[in-house]
Amino acid sequence: MNFERCTPEEVGISSAAIQQYIETLENSALATHDLIIMRHGKIIFEHYWKPFHKDFMHRMYSVTKSFVSLAIGFLLQDGKIDLDDKLIQYFPKEYECQPDENFRNQTIRHTLMMATSLPKRSWFVDKPEDRVQHYFENPSKNSRPSGTVFTYDSEGSFILGALVERVTGMKLMEYLRVKLFDKIGVGEMDCLLCPGGHSWSDSALICRPMDLLRVAKFCMDKGRYNGEQILNEEYVTAACAKQIGCSNAGLNEFDDQGYGYQIWRSFDNSFFFNGMGCQFALCIPDKDIIMVYNADNQGNPAAKKIIFDNFFNLVSRPAGEPLPHDEAALRALAEYADGLKLYAAKGEKHAELEKEINGVTYKMLENPMGITRMSLEFRENGGFFRYTNAQGDKEIPFGLCQNAFSLFPQEGYADLMGTKEGDRLYQCAASAAWVSEYQFFIKVQIIDTYFGNFNINIGFDGDKVGMLMVKTAEDFLKEYEGFAGGEKA
Repeated sequence: MNFERCTPEEVGISSAAIQQYIETLENSALATHDLIIMRHGKIIFEHYWKPFHKDFMHRMYSVTKSFVSLAIGFLLQDGKIDLDDKLIQYFPKEYECQPDENFRNQTIRHTLMMATSLPKRSWFVDKPEDRVQHYFENPSKNSRPSGTVFTYDSEGSFILGALVERVTGMKLMEYLRVKLFDKIGVGEMDCLLCPGGHSWSDSALICRPMDLLRVAKFCMDKGRYNGEQILNEEYVTAACAKQIGCSNAGLNEFDDQGYGYQIWRSFDNSFFFNGMGCQFALCIPDKDIIMVYNADNQGNPAAKKIIFDNFFNLVSRPAGEPLPHDEAALRALAEYADGLKLYAAKGEKHAELEKEINGVTYKMLENPMGITRMSLEFRENGGFFRYTNAQGDKEIPFGLCQNAFSLFPQEGYADLMGTKEGDRLYQCAASAAWVSEYQFFIKVQIIDTYFGNFNINIGFDGDKVGMLMVKTAEDFLKEYEGFAGGEKA
């Protein structure tokens, strides 16, 4: 599936509107990685914020769930399952330990709708040897009939992926490769694993943003490609339609418009794939527009609303008939986009105080991070945050109001198997700035097969120092959260 390209104006969208949209994202301090916009099957904008690029294999988090839904659709089409089958039919042994009747009656359809029976439990906390068995051993006594209430249940999505693997005898991505990816020109796809060797099918798809666009376009075309109905239209339509209300708080936000089969509904009769940190493929059939957006905005609760509301208001809703060619606006958009880089700390590059603290070691009091010593070294355009924790001496190079790239020094984080200790260091970006005459701020962004970020706020008072670390990440960076105090060694 190779897409044509054209100017935004040729399909009724203003280049100036796209630039205004991106400026809004940038002014909102979003850590954007890439943005692709398509209308009428033609790409009108594609850009990657440096250091990201078109071939970067991006972690899509819960977008994975929508891929699981497509795999379930193929099983249904081939007569391997029925949506009203109970899960117990496919996991009889695992259910032997589970007495709850509501859970024993839970169906594939209800699991697709996030209308499951039991409260979710965390495999990150419990760290089971087999995640499938962990799901069915849920000890909660607080159940409800499945299909009645929407409650976001990532574990249920994982079980649907495990069901696909059990029925087919293939890994999830291998099955979708045969049934879909090769047929529509999708390139490399990967998925991390869970304990027990299962695909991490609720959160760990890794692919290029352009291939995410290809799958989104396939869904907006109701399962067709080049005139061939690859996946039956009835299932794709149902998966992308409202199957259950999801506004449990009674709100009217972009993600309160209903839920299909592992696919969200949004404004203006649209649907979208939705991943943690802002991984999106938004399809607006009535306007024939698709938007793919990737980022790591974990820790920013306003980010998704900013991305969606402004896209609808600035780009999608005004889209209409072709516009006159606007060379000046097109050139301005290209020049603006060319300068876009991954978000970096904002503030002043230098402060008088750094002359007094440059290279000074501070002895830290007991703290949740286990940091015993720390120091800052300043250079013209960057520096180093050095510290000692339970693993020994560490350092993180940072840029001043710009990112410096390195390997994050913490060892033992998971690699291909979630929650299991690994031996690969993650790529990271770190930036810093003075936010007042005595406060120094460092932002560290993990940009690897795992995304996460943490902020370090350091304040100085004579010979004393105070430090606060705040992290946002799925199951790591736990050593980088908490308060600490100290004084010059």
